[in-house]
This record gives sequence, C-alpha cells and structure tokens, in this order.
Amino acid sequence: MAQDITQVQRRTIRVLVLGQLAAAAALSSAVTVGAFVVQRILGQTTPWAGIATATVTTGTAFMSQMLARLMNRGGRRRGLQTGYAMAIVGGVTAGIGAQTKLLPLFIVGLFVYGSGQASNLLSRYAATDLADVDQRGRAMSKILFASTFGAVLGPVLVQPAQWAGEELFGWHKYTGPWIFSAGFFVFSMVNAAVRLKPDPLLLARELRGETAGQVPQLKIREAYSAAFATTNGRIAVFAMVVSQMTMVAVMTMTPVHLKLHGHETVNAYIISLHIAGMYAFSPWVGRYSDTHGRQASIKLGGILLVLATAFSALSGDHYLLLFPALWLLGVGWSFGLIGGSSLLVDSVRDESRVAVQGVADMSMSFFGGMAGFSSGFIRKAVGYHVLSTFALVLAMVMVAVALWAATPRKPARLVT
Repeated sequence: MAQDITQVQRRTIRVLVLGQLAAAAALSSAVTVGAFVVQRILGQTTPWAGIATATVTTGTAFMSQMLARLMNRGGRRRGLQTGYAMAIVGGVTAGIGAQTKLLPLFIVGLFVYGSGQASNLLSRYAATDLADVDQRGRAMSKILFASTFGAVLGPVLVQPAQWAGEELFGWHKYTGPWIFSAGFFVFSMVNAAVRLKPDPLLLARELRGETAGQVPQLKIREAYSAAFATTNGRIAVFAMVVSQMTMVAVMTMTPVHLKLHGHETVNAYIISLHIAGMYAFSPWVGRYSDTHGRQASIKLGGILLVLATAFSALSGDHYLLLFPALWLLGVGWSFGLIGGSSLLVDSVRDESRVAVQGVADMSMSFFGGMAGFSSGFIRKAVGYHVLSTFALVLAMVMVAVALWAATPRKPARLVT
C-alpha cells in the first residue's frame, strides 16, 4: 500500500508540475505589461500604474479563498480546473480592455485573472497532501521549481506576442500578451481536469478514514482562529504576508522605474532574473526547510530580502544594481514562502488544513495587492528609493520575528 501511495504521489507531482509550468508562463508574460496598459490609458506619469499588479493580487486573494472552499468540498482537481478556467476568461477580458482602452473592463479582467495565480499557489499545497511530514518542503519546492521555466520564458515571450498581435490581428502591442496567455491556461485547465486522478486530497482523506460529511466547512473567521491558534501558525502567516508585500512592492514599480530612466529594453531581462530567483532555487530551499527547520528558512528569507531592498534603494537611475537586487528579492521570497507555508501545514490539524491554507493565501495576496497598489503612489510622491526603503524596514521586522521565535524560552519559575 505504501508503494502504491508513493507512485500516486509521484504522478501527482508530475501533473502539477506540467500545469504549473504553463500557467506560470501565462502569468509572467501578461503581468509584465500590466503597468504599461494603465499608463497608456491614464498617462505616463500616473501614480496608478501599480493598480494592475494590485488588482491581480487582490483577485488572487479573493479567488484563493473561493477555490480553497471548493477544494475542501470536492478535491484539488475541481478547484484547479475551475481556477484555470476563470483565468482564461480573465485574460481575454483584460485583453479586450487593453485594446479598447476601457480601464474598468481591464480591471475586471485582471481581478478574474488572479484566479490563475491562486490556482498556482494552491498547487503547492496539493503536492503535500500525500507527502511524508519530513518531505513536505521538498514536495512544495518541486511545484515552485516548475514555475521557473514558464515564468522566466514568459517575459521573454512578451515581444513575440506583441508582434503577433500587431501584425496578424491589428491589435495594440499590449493586447497580445493577455490574449495569448489565455491559451496557456487552457493547457493547465485540461491537464488538471484529465490527469489529476486520483485526487490527492480526497485520497489522503480516505487513507485517514474520513468521509466527505466529516470534513468541517470552516468559515473565514473559524479558519483564521485555527491558523492563529499556535505561535508557529501566527509566525507562518506573518512570514508569508511580509515576503509577499516586500516582493510585490519593489517588483511592481521596477518596470516603471526603468522606463522612466530610459531602460525599458532591459526590463524583461531583470524581471526574468527576478522570477528565476523566485522559483529556480526552490528545490534547495525546500531541502533547507526540511533539514534546518521552517523558522531557519524564514530567517534566511528575511535576510535576503533585506539585502535585496537595500540594493534597490541604492540603485538610483542606474539599472545594473537592479539585477542582483531583483534576483535576491526572488530568492528571499522563495525562502519566506516555502518556510512559512511548510510551517503552516505543520501547525494545523488535518481537518482544518485546507481552509487554513485558503485564508493564509488570501491574506498573503490581499496585503501583497495593497503593497502593489500603494507602491505607485509612494514612488510618485517620494521616489523608488524610498519605496525600497519601506520594503527594507518590513524585511527587517521579518528577521526580528524569526530571531525572536528561535530564541530559547526559560521555563517559568514556580513560586512556593
């Protein structure tokens, strides 16, 4: 029986990896030009450029909760195929909004498009449903690693997608990436619907002797209570939120900062390197988390984020320093996400795990969305270097919390 479960787990990982690869390419190719669409509609100097990334991440927050509840009732396969299907609709809608310069339509499309990112994030939890406790970090990292190839390739495909849209269909150059990204999500949707069998979550519950009626359908407030019931649970959610906020705030305004200083041509390469940092080293990050502990992974992630934001704050109008800055930003995010996510899975009961995963990703994406939304106004008001400094302070708090959590506590003295 153990051998059979091992084989199912391997097949599950392969299916999730393939879907993650295609969806990551879709997300990175389209989101790269999101701020440029807003600038085209509202003007090059608008402080609202960050609303594109903010809307996608806010949509991710909402969809994470909705898809997690769907998974809790019907399994991972149903949730993933639904999420990718909605992303197809969102991509086409955003493309139409970009083409017609209708900002409300573009924003609606971006919000629904966030379900693709929500599905990708929830895929990492699907990889842990059948994994051994000491293998969860590795299992999760395999899914994130799969995003490397799609996510790095995605921004590079922006220009071919723009050319194809302009030359073949007469679209504006920022329309093509959104429409073509929907095609990648079609592949991910079909992959999950046809190949993710047996469903890892439903099989894991069957092995634990649970039936569908025994699984509690926690409300959001109850799920938060379960997540925050332990110190480790609170630290896990905090690490995920801070990692996402720090990464999104700096990453969102980097393309705008580069364009304003005449370096738009290097934007795709810097973002590709950043995304490589987010995903390419995840196997080693997962192994580090399993071997050295979740809190050690969170601490190291915070340190790397401190270095990344310090470099971006010092970059000025020179783009060369942004290559290591954005790369370290991605690697630090990877440590914080895998360490925090693994610690969260370890900290909650089996029956409430899926609901807790949903609210944790909702929190992470929501606060990331707020960071992305405010980043445009902060950059407009006080500059990219001050925005990076704010992110630096957040990363330092993350390091401080990780150090506090790792400090041995003295047992309370008994009063006689």
